[in-house]
Amino acid sequence: MDGSARLEDDVTDDARARALAEARAAETPMMRQYWEVKADAGGALLFFRMGDFYELFFDDAVKAAAALDIALTKRGKHRGGEVSMCGVPFHSYEGYLARLIRKGFKVAICEQTEDPAEAKKRGAKSVVARAVVRRVTPGTLTEDTLLEARAFNHLAVLSVSGATAAIAWADLSTGDLFVRETSAVGFAADLAEIAPSELVLADRVEADPEWVSVLQGTGAALTPLPAQRFDAGGAERVLKETFAVASLDGFGAFSKSEIAALGALVDYAVLTQVEARPAFKAPRKAEAGRFMAIDAATRASLELTRTREGARAGSLLAAVDRTVTGAGARALSARIAAPLTDVPAIARRLDAVERLVADSSLRETLRESLKSVPDAARALSRLALGRGGPRDLAAIGLAAARAGEMADGLAAAGRATPLGAELEGAAARLAPGGAVDDLAAEIARAISDSAPLLARDGGFIADGYDADLDAARRLSEYARKVIAEMQASLAEETGVKALKIKHNNVLGYFIEVSAAHGKALTEPPHDQRFIHRQTMANAMRFTTPELSELAGRIVRARDEALGRELALFEDIRARVLAAREAIAALADALAEIDCAAGLAAYADEWRCVRPVVETGLAFDIREGRHPVVEQALEGGARFAPNDCVLSSGDDARLKLVTGPNMAGKSTYLRQNALIAVLAQAGSFVPAKSARLGVVDRLFSRVGAADDLARGRSTFMVEMIETAAILNQAGPSSLVVLDEIGRGTATFDGLSIAWASLEHLHDTNKCRGLFATHYHELTQLSERLARLDNVSMRVREWKGDIVFLHEVADGPADRSYGVAVARLAGVPPKVVKRAAAVLKDLEADSAGGGALPLFSAGLAEPAAAAPEPSETEIRLARLDVDGLSPREALNVLYELKSLTESGE
Repeated sequence: MDGSARLEDDVTDDARARALAEARAAETPMMRQYWEVKADAGGALLFFRMGDFYELFFDDAVKAAAALDIALTKRGKHRGGEVSMCGVPFHSYEGYLARLIRKGFKVAICEQTEDPAEAKKRGAKSVVARAVVRRVTPGTLTEDTLLEARAFNHLAVLSVSGATAAIAWADLSTGDLFVRETSAVGFAADLAEIAPSELVLADRVEADPEWVSVLQGTGAALTPLPAQRFDAGGAERVLKETFAVASLDGFGAFSKSEIAALGALVDYAVLTQVEARPAFKAPRKAEAGRFMAIDAATRASLELTRTREGARAGSLLAAVDRTVTGAGARALSARIAAPLTDVPAIARRLDAVERLVADSSLRETLRESLKSVPDAARALSRLALGRGGPRDLAAIGLAAARAGEMADGLAAAGRATPLGAELEGAAARLAPGGAVDDLAAEIARAISDSAPLLARDGGFIADGYDADLDAARRLSEYARKVIAEMQASLAEETGVKALKIKHNNVLGYFIEVSAAHGKALTEPPHDQRFIHRQTMANAMRFTTPELSELAGRIVRARDEALGRELALFEDIRARVLAAREAIAALADALAEIDCAAGLAAYADEWRCVRPVVETGLAFDIREGRHPVVEQALEGGARFAPNDCVLSSGDDARLKLVTGPNMAGKSTYLRQNALIAVLAQAGSFVPAKSARLGVVDRLFSRVGAADDLARGRSTFMVEMIETAAILNQAGPSSLVVLDEIGRGTATFDGLSIAWASLEHLHDTNKCRGLFATHYHELTQLSERLARLDNVSMRVREWKGDIVFLHEVADGPADRSYGVAVARLAGVPPKVVKRAAAVLKDLEADSAGGGALPLFSAGLAEPAAAAPEPSETEIRLARLDVDGLSPREALNVLYELKSLTESGE
């Protein structure tokens, strides 16, 4: 750009700025305030507090009205045009807010930050001060009404610095905070495990070619921020200030990228909460090697925590979840999403489940107690953010009380039979004693059973807890009694029996009579005493000096009582926050016990066994069952169990699975992968026995889907996923593959499947199941030492096939595809023709000739005798000599009808 062009731009910018300043100067004070606050809100929809409503204006109103399906109205003029407006009630805004967040919007909440009376002191036309007090985004929700109780709501931050990168994530509703290093290659798998609602990243990363394709289709709301917010030096200062430490070394050894990601996350959380600071737990490093690596494609294929459609129902998590609290369900979800690879840690989890399987009485006692335990972790988070209310205090108190009872029960059970390290550790955290016990007793004494949601509503401190509050309440109650006596006295004095003393937020206390009686109060002898306030269509309203004085006393008493309650609330809240580390540990322990007890209940209900999880390459499952499918069977149908042995001594083995569609190949593949996930998550498994060497990486490619948004066909997706497996699987991995190469031409597909199977055997040397319809692959078992053939058993009965859903040694003799087509309802003509073509193809293939599909001999299907039509059958059955003329005519009409219908 030359100098004259830059000068022109500068002049244009100056002129634009002057025009904007002039326009703003001409606006009303309220509108100027709105634009100032809107600038602070950025691109978020602005909920602008106006009395009892949050109002939205201009484009915000248009977007919100469409998203919420509410009325869009107009309010005044702005620069010659009408101002679009819509609003939602302040007292019930959360439902509207939840709908906007679910639709991908971000919302800035603007509140009045001063008393209107203070504003009036500056002048009659002064505007009440307002400011953004919170920015609501998908990853920063904390209210129960906006959250799913049984699922995490993760906020994630990606930090990229040159060749290094890290991802940090947290659930603001519980304070859990994690970080790990990542890369453009591994980021998709990390994101699939974490499943964040919102992903924050530097604006330059969003445009980086290396990351663009990775970020597509994340399913999370992307929030780009300036790169300077990801500076490692600034991030370290933020973290030290947040956790009040001089060094981060006490939390572990973090790389610069990890520190940058953690600091940016905490900084963004504080930015969205404005003045409030979330109660984060100490950051934990979630090193990738501690967990089974599961990529996004495998998670989708196995439907671990969500089905392909995004539903929880139908997933592995839903099948095994017997937890009775939201916190316990979230803990179980975390275990399923990230199974362990540390054998001692897995054993500790299994010990806890085994102890509760064996002692059903203890298990059910714990579960019954847990049913009444509130979500203490989320209550604590809201209190820390200044967003909690009396019910959150009550939740903390009740959780602590129940935890103490459960600790006593566990201690008693442990004296009879050892609990194991996992349960003993949880029991120790359930009874921290000291300040927490005292606090629980204090809360139980202070908070009434009928406490309101919000502290500002008052009435939540129990009678007898505070003498000053009781005195203020007595004054308020006495004043109400005086009001009733005054009403009776005035009714008798004026002779107006229907006279009432009422109250509203505008007039306060007032005397109301009908319009007919009102005239009497404006004339002697009452005109000097009754002061007119308001005339209604059918009533008139008055006051008296005595009533005004009494109303002032009532208001002062009410304000004094509410002020005292709020002071007591803040005092107890401060004590809770002072003990928040112990309370958070207690909440985590409750979740762990619920998780273990729930898994024990699942194991007991579905005849599951404790797996043996060890180092090495063992994989020996006897009579394994699919944990989801067996629960979906109806009418008392029994799931057919099957063995799966993928090891022999120190060798990992591959099994080539053949057999027809609908025989259960995909179910067999998935069930063994899911059993491995459950075992390393610390759960009993649906099998007669299971012995498994730790799986470090799990790969599954079962089922097919395209990715049209990224220009990928079904076959391209298949090849990308296959490439990832062949490039990454190792000896300790488990691979399940179904129908590789079926998306292209026969010889191409067979070649790809053949080479892939050889690579898995010779290079990856992993444990695996490889299902295929290419029977030619079964020949490979003769020269690949670690490859075995197995097949799905099928029985033929009177021309039909019966699927036994059983796995047998050896390859399948054929695919039964034509038989399956008949079962699916393919027209008989097509089925017969297919059978004839198949017979010719098989015969020609056996003779070594070319495919006969294009030969002259198959052009005319003479070999297959045509089936007689319905018309021919009817003609053959006719007794022509025995027909009457009328019957013959009817037959002709019938045959004509059959001919027209093609039969």
